[in-house]
Amino acid sequence: MTGRYALAILLVLLIAGCAPVGPDYHLPQRATINAPETQGHFVSRHSGTATATPDGPWWRLYNDERLTRYVQQAFAANTDLRIAEANLERTHALFAEAKTAKEINGAANFDTSYVQQSAEAYLSHTKPPDHQIYNTGISLNYDLDLFGGIRRGIEAAAADDQAAIAAHDLVRINVAADTTRAYADICNAGNELKSARRTLGVQKKTIELTRTLVAHGRAASFDIDRQEGLYEQLKARIPLLNARQLNAAYRLTTLIGQPPESYDRTLLACAEPLQLASPLPVGNGRDLLRRRPDVRAAERRLAASTARIGVATAELYPDIKLTASIGSQGGVSDVLSPLTNRFGVGPTINWNVNRNVARSRIAAAKAQTKADLAAFDRTVLVALRETETALTNYAYDLDRLNNLKRARNRAAVVDRDARKLWRGGNIDALATLDADRSLAAAEQAYAEAKTRLNVDQIAIFLALGGGWQTAPPPAQVALRTTSSDPAR
Repeated sequence: MTGRYALAILLVLLIAGCAPVGPDYHLPQRATINAPETQGHFVSRHSGTATATPDGPWWRLYNDERLTRYVQQAFAANTDLRIAEANLERTHALFAEAKTAKEINGAANFDTSYVQQSAEAYLSHTKPPDHQIYNTGISLNYDLDLFGGIRRGIEAAAADDQAAIAAHDLVRINVAADTTRAYADICNAGNELKSARRTLGVQKKTIELTRTLVAHGRAASFDIDRQEGLYEQLKARIPLLNARQLNAAYRLTTLIGQPPESYDRTLLACAEPLQLASPLPVGNGRDLLRRRPDVRAAERRLAASTARIGVATAELYPDIKLTASIGSQGGVSDVLSPLTNRFGVGPTINWNVNRNVARSRIAAAKAQTKADLAAFDRTVLVALRETETALTNYAYDLDRLNNLKRARNRAAVVDRDARKLWRGGNIDALATLDADRSLAAAEQAYAEAKTRLNVDQIAIFLALGGGWQTAPPPAQVALRTTSSDPAR
């Protein structure tokens, strides 16, 4: 009867242990990501943006095949991305290791030695004989995981693995953005150099005219020094632009996994800024928060810490394993005989009677979950703030660019009319050069504004978290859930 009662108790424990202890993870209802304000359209919208959802490689919107080629090379050889891929492989391996806890574990051993046992250990004064002994066997055990500690551990490891995938995606979009930014800096520096050299050329003509005026007594001699001083000021800007362009080429080269001295010299000939073929697709807050890898990683870390509450809670209950072993132990002369063979089958129960240890670990796990929920909320707010800030900068800089474009166009009209009047003898050459100088200054300001606009565009794409193809988020990440809060 005793065996039957023991079997009945074991069956009851098995049935009771079907559901793991600890909270089942659901996205907390009170999480910031569920607030209605985070789901709609962005506040900072502009005519230069569209409500379409970003999808696919955003850098292709520039229609620049060389840029696309550089981004692809960076994906293949960038060192940061290689580190992220190695870390991802490591996390996959740790996840696979965690899953082995649900498998049957076993061990095999064999040892032999020539021994003489101590007589006094057995309270004997007769020297025992020398002999050779051996010990060999195989043991197997299977953890029943009645209270789900292992299952919660696997759940936590799975969430950690998904967080690592999101971290890899984050590195990937940063590499794409850094590569695009470096390429854009090369071309923008070339564009600004073109404007600076035009301004320098106009100033050189002004110096020549001033010399002529001084020679004919129509201007003071110090006017030459003043114009030459202005020329040197304008000329001093060119080395800065050359350095900026060259440094950007170095950045681009190292981003694609090559030493700086291997940079493509033909890149320095680029003098046309990147231009979008269509308005920026920005989508809405809901799509953004599903797509941002840092938000996904923070949510998965919250899921992992919630699962670890279950791991800690399982320590309050007994750990029951089924074990089986077979082997042989004794003198070598009787190897594998009935006198040396052994076997055993039965359950093994381990239970820590000091429950305060487990309760302390549960409290620590719950506190970590609260911290991860706060970190998740912070990540959501930062994602929204970065996007709104980038869109605001883009909107105002786009307006500024349009104003500077109109100013440049008016300066071009003035320059054209001044040349007509000069050729007709209605104005002097100095007035014509003044119109040239105004046009050159307007073009230089317009070129600088184009540089700033490219920076804004890349910042928006980076904030939007796009640039790769990814599967839909798991069901646990569904927004607007009404499930219980695991952090409580």
